[in-house]
Amino acid sequence: MNTTIPVIDISALASDDAAARARVAGEVGAACREVGFFAITGHGVPAALLVDAFAASREFFALDAAAKQALAISQLGHNRGYVGLGTEALDEKKGADQKEAFNLIWTDERVRPPNAWPPIDGWRARVQAYFDAGLLAARRLHAAFAIDLGLAEDFFDDKIDRPLATLRFLHYPAPAPGAAAEGLGAGAHTDYGNVTLLATDGVAGLQVRTRGGDWVDAPSVPGAFICNIGDCLMRWTNDVYVSTPHRVARPTRERYSIALFFDPNADALVSAIPSCVPAGELSRYEPITAQAYLQSRFDATYAVSAAATVVASGVVGRPMS
Repeated sequence: MNTTIPVIDISALASDDAAARARVAGEVGAACREVGFFAITGHGVPAALLVDAFAASREFFALDAAAKQALAISQLGHNRGYVGLGTEALDEKKGADQKEAFNLIWTDERVRPPNAWPPIDGWRARVQAYFDAGLLAARRLHAAFAIDLGLAEDFFDDKIDRPLATLRFLHYPAPAPGAAAEGLGAGAHTDYGNVTLLATDGVAGLQVRTRGGDWVDAPSVPGAFICNIGDCLMRWTNDVYVSTPHRVARPTRERYSIALFFDPNADALVSAIPSCVPAGELSRYEPITAQAYLQSRFDATYAVSAAATVVASGVVGRPMS
């Protein structure tokens, strides 16, 4: 069994070459089955957008505490806004996560509220451009999933055109001078949805648990996204694809990352894909809508500490690296 995290060039997914798309889909599918994690290059997000997104992140987290708190999730709801340092604990046995975050949601204002934006000139347009480019990359990955699973290439299209997607900026402060890097940046967890695209600033921290139970460092590839399968897609594939636990070790110096969590439409029916159910067997899970499934996971995770994240109008909180 492969325990390494592969780096896959997915540029062919945007081509007219069906054989090349199938080849990439096979590489992605193998990673989804064996590791649950893979890095992608050739994703189509311009390098300049990625660089500027990290600049925008630093500008936001440099705001004073009052400005950030004015945009707090606890005030805004709907999984939008700022999460303060030490607010979340993805692994309660390990204590509070040593990170702060700012969330934006994919929004259709007819059914979901608008995002709240920080008081930084031009920030909204810059970040929205990055969000839109990342969404396109996530949709291309779903075409690869479909090809690999023996489905029509557009199988997921009408199930992800109004996604429960969240863009999360994350900041892991460095330990105080002379202090040990105690605790975790983010506790061990799996993500709840379909797929996560994570951009990092090159500072080490993300660790992935192998099937054998060992923790390995995720690769740092300039300009790449680190992707992982979430629990919803694992359920959709009847456990053919793997949702893998991961965590963020406490960095020894300041760390930034940007996570795009791409989850299905709220009303998408998550039902076992026939090619993933062996002949003569029943699927492992009953059909359920994406919203109901994600809500159930949220409720189970935050039953004790519901204040950690807000859930409303079908947009749920979820573990984020």
